[in-house]
Amino acid sequence: MKNKLFLVCVACVGALALCGPLLAHHGNAAYADNVSMFKPATITKFAWANPHALIYFDAKDAKGKSVNWVCETAAPQALRLIGWSKSSLNPGDVVTVYMYAAKNGNPAGRLNKILLADGSELHDTQLGGDAGTKTRYEPDAK
Repeated sequence: MKNKLFLVCVACVGALALCGPLLAHHGNAAYADNVSMFKPATITKFAWANPHALIYFDAKDAKGKSVNWVCETAAPQALRLIGWSKSSLNPGDVVTVYMYAAKNGNPAGRLNKILLADGSELHDTQLGGDAGTKTRYEPDAK
């Protein structure tokens, strides 16, 4: 009986040790610390999918060449709570994208916020909660 209890305890500790890393989530170390602005940016695709919604957009680089970027956001469940829907962005929409670009130079990043053509904003959940509507979040305002 004691051997079975001991084996069960060892198995539980082993399972916890092996599953611990699975509970961790990736961080933002791959992204720059400063926000880059892409204006104008034309939405090419909005993937409302788990584990992160993805925004694909075209923007011109410093040489005037069009580059297709992908921007990661939070999960759709979290975005829905702050005013997003799967129809928030559509191909052809012209917006301004603020994001933390990848440090390795790839055309990818993590969303800060999007300024829509009507002047309203959609922001990512990492900026904090709100009343569940589009906001006028200004990170540099004092």
